[in-house]
Amino acid sequence: MSAVLPPCPESEETVAESELLHLGPFDDEPCLRADAARNRARLLDAAARLIAEHGAAGVTMDAVASAANVGKGTVFRRFGDRTGLLNALLDHSERNFQAAFLSGPPPLGPGAPPVERLRAFGIAMLRRSVDELDLQLAAEPGAERRYSVPPRRVHLAHLMMLLRQAVPGADAELLAHALMGYLSPVLVHHLTRQSAMPPARLEAGWNELVERVTGGADAGSATASPDQG
Repeated sequence: MSAVLPPCPESEETVAESELLHLGPFDDEPCLRADAARNRARLLDAAARLIAEHGAAGVTMDAVASAANVGKGTVFRRFGDRTGLLNALLDHSERNFQAAFLSGPPPLGPGAPPVERLRAFGIAMLRRSVDELDLQLAAEPGAERRYSVPPRRVHLAHLMMLLRQAVPGADAELLAHALMGYLSPVLVHHLTRQSAMPPARLEAGWNELVERVTGGADAGSATASPDQG
């Protein structure tokens, strides 16, 4: 991991956009030349298209080079190998997702009542999982690391913050773990691919779960204050 994990935050002030936690060792990225940055973005876009069309198995260095219209050597120089490419792609997706719920527009980002943000967070995670399920499954940590990887801890802390606002006095940590279980890529794989459940049903189920967990809390009664993001 290239970012140091902070303690689980009480509010979004402690997880500012500049502190987004990511997956791969890309500390040199801010220093990339403009042409190198464009090449990297083009390669990641090409890899994302290949995953959407053929699954993670369809992502080879040759295929990405061809889809991006660059030489294979360019792909190897940028990412090292296929694993490095997949990690970079997942890192890119995670950065965008974190930016959206930490500082993007409401209801996913700051400015909406906490219950609305809980709904939006789950829907966004479910849609992201459906869109890049093979990639997320390939990167799924083992049991010993599943609950300690930085992105999951950031997601959990965000849910805890919203739950504390929506249902004061509840055990926000355990409730957040329960909600995260519903959003697991492994469960999404089982429900959508093995049980042929339409994604719309998962989204409706998430909204019902949030409603039950929050006890039908009035979405307008616990709006986050501006300084909480």
